[in-house]
Amino acid sequence: MPDLHLNDSLIPSLVLYSDLAAPPAGVPAKLAPPFGYNYPTMHPAYQQNPAPKPDPSPSHGGYNPPGYQPYSQVLTLVWDSESVSFRKRCVKWLCLCFCSLSRLCLSCHQPPPFGYNYPTMHPAYQQNPAPKPDPSPSHGGYNPPGYQPYSQVLTLVCDSESLCHLEAETLRPVNLLQERNILPPKHTPPPEPNLSNDLRKVNCSPDTFRCTLTNIPQTQALLNKARLPLGLLLHPFRDLTQLPVITSNTIVRCRSCRTYINPFVSFLDQRRWKCNLCYRVNDVPDEFMYNPVTRSYGEPHKRPEVQNSTVEFIASSDYMLRPPQPALYLFLLDVSHNAVESGYLNVFCQSLLDNLEKLPGDTRTHIGFVTFDSTVHFYNLQEGLSQPQMLVVSDIDDVFIPTHDSLLVNLKESKELVKDLLNALPGMFTHTRETQSALGPALQAAYKLMSPTGGRVSVFQTQLPTLGAGLLQSREDPNLRSSTKHLGPATDFYKKLALDCSGQQIGVDLFLLSSQYSDLASLACVSKYSAGSVFYYPSFHHIHNTAQRQKFQKDLQRYLTRKIGFEAVMRIRCTKGLSIHTFHGNFFVRSTDLLSLANVNPDSGFAVQMSIEESLADTSLACFQAALLYTSSKGKRRIRVHTLCLPVVSQLSEVFAGADIQAISCLLANMAIDRSISSSLSDARDALVNAVVDCLTAYRANGSNIQPSGLIAPAALRLFPLYVLALLKQKALRTGTSTRLDERVFSMCELKSQPLQQIMHMVHPDLYRIDNMTEQAALHLNDSVIPQPPLLQLTAEKLTREGAFLMDCGSVMYLWVGKCCNETFIRDVLGFPNYASLPSNMTEIPELQTTYSERTRAFISWLLESRTFHPAFHVVKDDASTKTSFFQHLVEDRTESAFSYYEFLLHVQQQMSK
Repeated sequence: MPDLHLNDSLIPSLVLYSDLAAPPAGVPAKLAPPFGYNYPTMHPAYQQNPAPKPDPSPSHGGYNPPGYQPYSQVLTLVWDSESVSFRKRCVKWLCLCFCSLSRLCLSCHQPPPFGYNYPTMHPAYQQNPAPKPDPSPSHGGYNPPGYQPYSQVLTLVCDSESLCHLEAETLRPVNLLQERNILPPKHTPPPEPNLSNDLRKVNCSPDTFRCTLTNIPQTQALLNKARLPLGLLLHPFRDLTQLPVITSNTIVRCRSCRTYINPFVSFLDQRRWKCNLCYRVNDVPDEFMYNPVTRSYGEPHKRPEVQNSTVEFIASSDYMLRPPQPALYLFLLDVSHNAVESGYLNVFCQSLLDNLEKLPGDTRTHIGFVTFDSTVHFYNLQEGLSQPQMLVVSDIDDVFIPTHDSLLVNLKESKELVKDLLNALPGMFTHTRETQSALGPALQAAYKLMSPTGGRVSVFQTQLPTLGAGLLQSREDPNLRSSTKHLGPATDFYKKLALDCSGQQIGVDLFLLSSQYSDLASLACVSKYSAGSVFYYPSFHHIHNTAQRQKFQKDLQRYLTRKIGFEAVMRIRCTKGLSIHTFHGNFFVRSTDLLSLANVNPDSGFAVQMSIEESLADTSLACFQAALLYTSSKGKRRIRVHTLCLPVVSQLSEVFAGADIQAISCLLANMAIDRSISSSLSDARDALVNAVVDCLTAYRANGSNIQPSGLIAPAALRLFPLYVLALLKQKALRTGTSTRLDERVFSMCELKSQPLQQIMHMVHPDLYRIDNMTEQAALHLNDSVIPQPPLLQLTAEKLTREGAFLMDCGSVMYLWVGKCCNETFIRDVLGFPNYASLPSNMTEIPELQTTYSERTRAFISWLLESRTFHPAFHVVKDDASTKTSFFQHLVEDRTESAFSYYEFLLHVQQQMSK
């Protein structure tokens, strides 16, 4: 295996700039710029010849409706001449129309709430050569009855269903101080790149590959002007229902940059193809001339590799440094008094027994167990023994492996001994009085045991490590819970061990089940740098905390049975002119564009910051390609390849129109976590606020000279301030000392390693009223009726004591029941006669044979359908002490130490006026 060296530049420093010209005094120029400014962008500006510019009409940022025609086709008769002077006259005419209508709309507009009337910036962007977007007041993402878009006034110039209308919608000015209901009633799809229908059909799914900007700026200067971050969000190993798997003796790649052939290359003829990343012309191999799908010869452009943006290749021996390893699982179990009292061992052993046959692998799969308290215990499970044998190593200062032959055994051959051990383990330590924890020595033993092969180590820990290498002291001071000193590790032991593990292809996953402070900031390093996962169950007890026990059981079932990739590496390539700046996630950086992943799982996400190093003016398209090389649990070497294509634009308005606000928010969250650890929590929070201020200021400065009162954002970015406020109220980034240190650190771990959809549920939960759901507009799936209640704003104003409200926070769900809730709902859904009889610790909805119950359970099941991990569930009464945990997610309301949404908007406006 190659030597691995730590890349100290893994964690970027985020620098706040007071202006666009230069960093503040004392800050070295080489440091990374702040949120959104000068971000290194990995941009695959895919160039099919020095291609002509694509349709100059405004780009969508949304999907195309039926009957969509490119704007250039609609205006063929008008614009064929490409006359610059004529286009300027049209632009000027449209501006005059727009200004007149905007004055009319503003004069009729309702006054802002609370009597405020603040100066408003007017984004009169003139798309070249597009007509002006609708300047009428925003309607929160949907139009009320009777609303007519401004584009209808311009029917002679632009069809209302054409591309220009859809882009006009993304650029429509929204007065945030006046438009309070900006949250769409339903989830909106991610913005769709403005590509031809042929390219759009084969582009990579946004669930796998997503860019913060669906219109890539031509230059770094244009990106700087927009003050938006450029980056990618990846979910490379996610579960797929359809995945083309290609077996071929020849995997076709560019001879220069090693890009895998994909739908966005161009075939010059049957024998030559041009790379869409570096533009080199390559030969088409003879074998590639045959299409195994159609069983025809001479049609290389119809091969599955060229028809699908996500494919998986069966790799040849050229992609192996050694024979593929078997699936190997080692379980490291805390058996101290604290662990036994929590009861986790019973839950774990039963879950593993139930799922033993479902562990990913084949006939070569190996398994082993190590337990520890003040000593380390190994288990001989060699085939032929009548029962498992425990081997105890008490010298924790120099831990050694008592035998190398029988501690990791073939699961198929020793299955009965494994079952015997799992049945016996919970009772073996029932009367233990050992309170110490030698986690560090146990991890060292695991490393020695696994080094020859590699594999996965699953660590279950319930307290602070107190003995041997890696011992830790309690650092939690209630007055210093947000201190940078305590957000980082207390020792580098776990990081160094993780890097050693990564070098030997060992991934370490950590399950922390603790009711006391356990210094997760230090322990999490063992997973972060070995491409592992972190799970945290605060106040876990198998009897007293039913919700946590149920979540632990369901998480274990998913964890033990989900697919896994071993000895993996992932490389990200992009079009010439773009470069990668920083990676976010759990991995080890082996080189500038190569991540080492000892294990890869389908529930982990990654983020990448990029910059534009060279102008992309000579290209019309940009491409990004992620290639994940891994060994499957069946011992097959495979390469999963994802390719994303996006248009390149030259207008600032097009950059704003293509902004993906969810992707932007997730990337900023990753950057803020790094900033809070490397600098301070307050700096990270300031940087997030400045990201909003800078973006809206850039929009105002580069828009119209007309500045009516208010706080104006383009419709594409109307949720930006709301999402940033929600981030500021997240456990990871909130101020105050009420958040326990381990809980804050775990929230940081989640934001850094989860896929986008899960992060967005955490940051801005979904709120629904479910006591009055009907079949109106319901989905009909597989003979089931799925109600579709509208999304509600996260404010107590939307709650009523006569209702029941479901809040989906991703890893936890709350059902809040008002004091005067309909007794029919309480009886038919919750199974109790009235509100007073509801228990305060209810953690699941019973299966009752009533219409209300079936409808409610169908809706919740539909929400969980695409969820890999089952959330904890809490029924919260209006008068219960547990309602605090529900109300803290109402991010639009004021808290003791944080703004309400409206106050935050005023704060942003005040910062913009400085």
